[in-house]
Amino acid sequence: MEETLASRVAAVAALDEPTRRLLYEHVVRQPAPVSRDEVAAALRVPRATVAFHLDRLVEQTLLDVTYQRRTGRSGPGAGRPAKLYSRSRHHVAVSLPERRYDLSGHLLAAAVEEADRTAQPVRAILGRRAHELGLELGRTRAAEDDEPTAEGVLGALEAHGFEPRTDGDRILLGNCPFHALAQEHTQLVCGMNLSLLTGLLHGLGHTGLTAHLDPAPGRCCVLLEPDRGSD
Repeated sequence: MEETLASRVAAVAALDEPTRRLLYEHVVRQPAPVSRDEVAAALRVPRATVAFHLDRLVEQTLLDVTYQRRTGRSGPGAGRPAKLYSRSRHHVAVSLPERRYDLSGHLLAAAVEEADRTAQPVRAILGRRAHELGLELGRTRAAEDDEPTAEGVLGALEAHGFEPRTDGDRILLGNCPFHALAQEHTQLVCGMNLSLLTGLLHGLGHTGLTAHLDPAPGRCCVLLEPDRGSD
């Protein structure tokens, strides 16, 4: 399940506590996982304090835990495995306004690789892959709701950083998650964005909305309006 902005902010905020940040920085610089005792000895911090902060960092997905017997023995009498901490394989990033350059980077890289294999145009592949991803995201959201609703559409858009706001029967998108890329490569990125949001609407079900390009200052280039063709 994709993280919310709130959970990512909470993870970063956990490092605001000086001792916790010190412990985190020490652990991630080590070449191998370390125990509570090793961290306490290296930093001269009480073991109970070390245990509390390390486990808090694990709760916030900033550190990973493994268990290992340091004695080299196994079986009865070998003792309990030590709890070891290391940098999390989980990536945490926060930006305000929210940006999703990881998502755009994944789509662009996948499109280039497929174009190299197939000799098909990169733009066409990018549009198809963006639509497929949007379709997947929409279906995932639809599985959580009994039927498509306005709140469901707004929630799906909010979850992916678009900051939707209603304007009559239209939905304006107050934020572009790919802003910097769109400024430099407008046609490419806005086309990708349109395909993504079209796929998202299709995945959500019968929303009665359609996406089209309508760039304007201060908002995303894509606008959602009622599908007049369905009237």
